[in-house]
Amino acid sequence: MNKKILTFLSVLVILVFIGFMIYDSVKPEASNQTTPKIIINDGLPDAWKISSEFSVKEGALKAVAVSPSEMIYLGGDSFVSCYDKDFKLIWNLKTSSPVTSLSNFGDTIFASTMESILIINSEGKIKNEWGPFEDSCFITSVSANRHFVAVADAGNKMVLILDKGGEVKKIIGQNDKQFVIPSPYFDVALDNNNNLYTANTGHHKVETRSIDGVVKSSFGEAGLAPEFFSGCCAPAHFVIIPEGFVTAEKGINRIKILNKTGEFVEFVNSKNNFVKSIPLDLASADGKTIYAANPSDSKLYIFKRK
Repeated sequence: MNKKILTFLSVLVILVFIGFMIYDSVKPEASNQTTPKIIINDGLPDAWKISSEFSVKEGALKAVAVSPSEMIYLGGDSFVSCYDKDFKLIWNLKTSSPVTSLSNFGDTIFASTMESILIINSEGKIKNEWGPFEDSCFITSVSANRHFVAVADAGNKMVLILDKGGEVKKIIGQNDKQFVIPSPYFDVALDNNNNLYTANTGHHKVETRSIDGVVKSSFGEAGLAPEFFSGCCAPAHFVIIPEGFVTAEKGINRIKILNKTGEFVEFVNSKNNFVKSIPLDLASADGKTIYAANPSDSKLYIFKRK
């Protein structure tokens, strides 16, 4: 009798467990659910194509910037080069440290190393160097407009706002944990209206801030769907275009366009053989041509709409 009772109880426990699993699989998600969504639409085609590729010879490629006059600036380990739109080399500057990001405004190029910002003129000469700024500094992004230069420091999880003389005017994120940065991908951009855009990668968001750092709006969510950001830290790179933003992700190595409020517009490139964990740095002067620097093969990929 005892053996039969034990068998009955075991079967009952198994049935209860199965019933719970079925209920748990079909019950509605809680309103505060934070698990990343995994909906994905593989049927969406890429709206852009790779029109050409350019192999860099100066060293390992890490960064790209482009001017309105279609001058192309490439940076990496350890160089900054300038090319015209036909990829004729204009100048090549050797640097003492690897270059992590590039920006340009007017006739000035701003190149970041891990600890400082190199100020380079249109002839490829270093005019000045700003920094180092803080202990444990790891600069991952620099962006310049007419009045300011924004510098993202992933090591200290903060953004520095400098004037054009290199003086620090504002520090955003210092000691208040505004930014969650799980890995050394931390992008920033300034527009001509002094809006500051920051990639808060641990939250999978792009934030719009005032030049003083006050958050005015944000968009982004973790997930695999086209409008979401995948991986542990995304978007890894982004660039402002007239339509909104071009973003690059880490984990699923895809490039896409979002409008100004963060709604999905189209894939630039989502079906590729790029290394998933190595996102491509982005640049675009007009939104009609997108340049993507791939550190895994030191090639620059040029995208045009199909």
